[in-house]
Amino acid sequence: MSSYPPSSPPQTTTLRQRLADLRGPAVPPRPLDARALAALAANPGCGRRAVLDGAGVDKTALAAALGAPAAFGQSQFAIIRGNSFEAKVKGDGGAELLRLAHARLGAGAEPPGPDARVPDLTAAGPEGRAARTALALREATAARTWTLLDHPMLALEVAGTPAYLEPDAVVVHPDGRWSVVEIKSFPMIDGAADAAKVGAAARQAAVYVLALEQTAAKLSGASVDHRILLVCPKDFSNLPAAEAVDVRREHAVTRRRLERLTRIEDLTAGLPEGLCFDPARPAEELTEAVSAVSAAYAPECLAACELAFHCRERSRAAGDPAALGRSVRAELGGLATVDEALAAAGGAGPEGDPTADALRQAARLRAEALELAAARPPHQAPESPACPC
Repeated sequence: MSSYPPSSPPQTTTLRQRLADLRGPAVPPRPLDARALAALAANPGCGRRAVLDGAGVDKTALAAALGAPAAFGQSQFAIIRGNSFEAKVKGDGGAELLRLAHARLGAGAEPPGPDARVPDLTAAGPEGRAARTALALREATAARTWTLLDHPMLALEVAGTPAYLEPDAVVVHPDGRWSVVEIKSFPMIDGAADAAKVGAAARQAAVYVLALEQTAAKLSGASVDHRILLVCPKDFSNLPAAEAVDVRREHAVTRRRLERLTRIEDLTAGLPEGLCFDPARPAEELTEAVSAVSAAYAPECLAACELAFHCRERSRAAGDPAALGRSVRAELGGLATVDEALAAAGGAGPEGDPTADALRQAARLRAEALELAAARPPHQAPESPACPC
């Protein structure tokens, strides 16, 4: 895993062509973003998601073509409200956003003044924007003044595939620190936001921190803050409130899991020739193509992957215990399917297997409890006293 510029050689024409064939020659690639990388890091053993993301397949369109469309995502109203709030926070040259950064992450620095910078990051294509962002970070660190980078472009190579990431903002402090800014539309009520939503924002921001760290390592005097600035509407107003969120735990987990991902060359090498995930193809062909790539479904996928409903259906049909949760899969040990577990509970499992013995014991205890419940006389409610009136 490396940042822009990549330390490894660029992708060969053969690999690029192979990924284009998987995606569909006429289908433009869907770029990886931080949310997709966070979901990929949460399930690094899923070859299906790694191949589809590496090839730039539109998983939302693919899921719809398979007959199992994703049932999550932001509403149009939420998107419009979020964009409006972000524009308000960044208005007036980012003065309010820099003020919040100083208040929560300033560490004793002088407050931002009229000399604060908002460099232009316009460039052609994601590669050009990533190079322009790297140059702006270098200049801002050398200038030792408050600088706001609005929608910078960061580059990160994951499993041999370059990903271009666009955080809401990055603030460069006078001491050379770089801080990731996440602007969300969910409210911060009485100084606290929903814990689950804050956790999701932290996992997403950890990917940005990873990309920034690789760039900061090449610059003298630069460092990346382990805290991010989370900006949300205060209570139910449109006024911004901010909180510093420590992402060291999410950063460590995401880094470790991304490093475990198999390179895309190795994943595609074992796939059959002619495999294609173009959503325009018939559903039968797409089902066969998707089934050719191994998956690692778990209930957590329902909140993060567009193909989760399709994979859940296939996992249930195969009797995979992981469809009931990773903990269930781990507890069953050598029993590979739900049918094997039920058979073991009924006494047909292998003798001497501790998991089968535990299931048989649990089945016996359940049967005894049901017999005792059936033999117990039905409970009769006491007669209510006569009404005195």
